[in-house]
Amino acid sequence: MHPALWVSKTGLSAQDKALSTISNNLANVNTTGFKRDRANFQDLMYQTERQPGGLTTQNSELPSGLQLGTGVRVVGTSKEFTQGSLDVTEQSLDVAIDGRGFFQIQLPDGGDVAYSRDGKFQLNSDGDIVNSSGNLLEPNINVPANATSLTIGTDGTVSAVIENDAQPRELGQIQLADFINPQGLESMGGNLFRETNASGNPINGQPGQGGLGRVKQGMLESSNVEVVREMVDMITTQRAYEMNSKVVSTSDQMLQFITQNL
Repeated sequence: MHPALWVSKTGLSAQDKALSTISNNLANVNTTGFKRDRANFQDLMYQTERQPGGLTTQNSELPSGLQLGTGVRVVGTSKEFTQGSLDVTEQSLDVAIDGRGFFQIQLPDGGDVAYSRDGKFQLNSDGDIVNSSGNLLEPNINVPANATSLTIGTDGTVSAVIENDAQPRELGQIQLADFINPQGLESMGGNLFRETNASGNPINGQPGQGGLGRVKQGMLESSNVEVVREMVDMITTQRAYEMNSKVVSTSDQMLQFITQNL
């Protein structure tokens, strides 16, 4: 079988995965705190027929060899944790992170903690601050039922004016977590990430300290997906797919010529 057929097959498969990545980015263009994915390509092994530097005579060597590649593959996808734009919502429980860091979210099993850039918080029936899926913010912060207003400072301090009280009461403090390698986090869906060996252990701290970003009340971080960029990437991927398809067609024509004339 013609080797070009197999090489172009790997190209078609890789471009298909790249297009899936682009389509997921576009699908999440309005997802709060979403970070775009990027497909990373890697060439496959080479078949060496003439070794570079090999001796042609006792006193001369090959300046270059003969190496034939076997194709390409998508070796991984990486998240781009660039800052999304901050949109003003004027909702007291909407919180955005301006800088590095993740909110800590308690998972339903009660033990594991997930991480998120989505600060669209709400209150459950007990007055606890939860995310859109009903999972508790970690550390847990409870808002009394008779609270008349809620204030979240840039350092994460949460306070509220309680009915009949003259002074605001401090309810707790939002803590952020950061990672040495945030691209090593595992995407769980639901705007959540999970710690892995690649990401390293979480580094917890107060917003605005130790390199962590500050929190902004009444704002949400939008997706960092740029539609124009994704459209350009989609066109590039489409053309690359078409060229690999053309190689399949050309290889087939060459084989057809051989079978008909030999």
